[in-house]
Amino acid sequence: MTIVRNIAGRFASRVDDAARLWLPRPAPTERELSAIRTVAASALIAFPIAPLALAAVLPLSLALPVGAGLVGALTLVGGLAAVGLAGRNASPVTPLAAPVAPAALAYDLFAGLVTLHDLRGSVTSVHGRDASSFLAWMRDPTGRGFIEQIHVSDRIAFLRAIDTIRLGADSETVELRLERGSMTEGGAQLLHMRCELAAIVEDGMLSGILVQSRDISAEVALKADAASKAEAAESANDAKTRFLAAVSHELRTPLNAILGFSDILSGEYFGRLENDRQREYVALINQSGAHLLSVVNTMLDMSKIEAGRYELIAEPFVVADAVSACEAMLGLQADAKGVKLASRVMRGVGEVHADRRAVQQILINLVGNAIKFTDAGGIVTIDAEIVGADLRLTVSDTGIGIPADKLACLGQAFMQVENEYTRKYEGTGLGLALVKGLVALHGGRFDISSRPREGTAIRISLPLDGSGISSADHLADADSIAEFPPRLKTQAGSTSLNPGVHTSGVEKGGAADGEAYAKTA
Repeated sequence: MTIVRNIAGRFASRVDDAARLWLPRPAPTERELSAIRTVAASALIAFPIAPLALAAVLPLSLALPVGAGLVGALTLVGGLAAVGLAGRNASPVTPLAAPVAPAALAYDLFAGLVTLHDLRGSVTSVHGRDASSFLAWMRDPTGRGFIEQIHVSDRIAFLRAIDTIRLGADSETVELRLERGSMTEGGAQLLHMRCELAAIVEDGMLSGILVQSRDISAEVALKADAASKAEAAESANDAKTRFLAAVSHELRTPLNAILGFSDILSGEYFGRLENDRQREYVALINQSGAHLLSVVNTMLDMSKIEAGRYELIAEPFVVADAVSACEAMLGLQADAKGVKLASRVMRGVGEVHADRRAVQQILINLVGNAIKFTDAGGIVTIDAEIVGADLRLTVSDTGIGIPADKLACLGQAFMQVENEYTRKYEGTGLGLALVKGLVALHGGRFDISSRPREGTAIRISLPLDGSGISSADHLADADSIAEFPPRLKTQAGSTSLNPGVHTSGVEKGGAADGEAYAKTA
């Protein structure tokens, strides 16, 4: 029944629009409109019936044109007679939901194009401060003209908004496109509009619908431009990740050869070197190769993390053993620089369920940074304690510290506090980025605080039971075949590279750049 009512309502609306164009009076009476609807409905029914009836007495070739012509003539005569009879002693009435005249003056002050619609969606009057600019290129919007100029794929949305108002809603907003008769200067055939619909209620009954339309083409163009730039940025980031992974893999093969042969030369397995200068040069080649390999390994790890391909192998291990191993690996480096390296593992700190290699790498990067940025006579301290259900590792130093305005930038890949012209410390700026990525994969927290010329403290919190690793373990479940170079994944289960970071400028401590000096092939 709802479909039948909608069809009948649309038919009546079309008949009314045609009657307003046909009748000479600007405002036909309700009796005239009703009479014309009756004649039109009768003609619609008679058109198929009359030819069929005449076909009983006439040949079919004559019955069809004679029947159609007869119905047309009777419809024309009946329409004229009906209008004549209905027009006697009848006063003109305004269209179905036309608002009162004083309100129309206020509608002319509204921005954009303001149209008043009856309950069937037909436009009864046009207002608005910018109406003249819209009407300069629009066809006549009255009647069904406004709806017919809406792009065909957006008409349903507009009619649905009209229906929402008829069902009792006070307002509704819909975005649509209007078709222009000719191309604009910029070449756009469609004009993007935002239509805000509001119910006009009189004496508790809905009498009409107010539609305020505004041009949002510039806003839509900005959104499209922002979306394209975001897509380009994602593509560039993806390309960067794959480039780092590919280049890092290509560098490792010759580096391993350099390290292997320099080790053979240093050991003098195939003959003694002639002098100490040769031994010194071989040692420098080996040290430089080891340093470059550590950088390459860090780049590989960063690529894996960004691509969601870094696999954590969680196992229980003793925290004190990891701290002692870090001290043993970096103790000589601290002694050579004149920095005291100490550790404090609080009583009650036992095992943690995490990826041992990742935790070891976190400590190596943080302690290596602290030693690098601490002058001779300074102190670097490793603290381990239990805070609630988390293991907290703190690496603090008495080094150069970090300015407050630089704290928020730390942890971004290739980001360094000093620029390439003024910095005096080596490093690529990947160490802290790798630390933050590994902490995020464990579901932990990264916190840094510092004061210039006083020091820096970096605190890492990891769940003791490894509960934060569950989402990271299934990053690659969707793909059964590994892909190389790795591509950036954006599925819901992936782990963000940026964990919660809280910065302040109050405590002492240590690291700004990141470099895994003790990492070996």
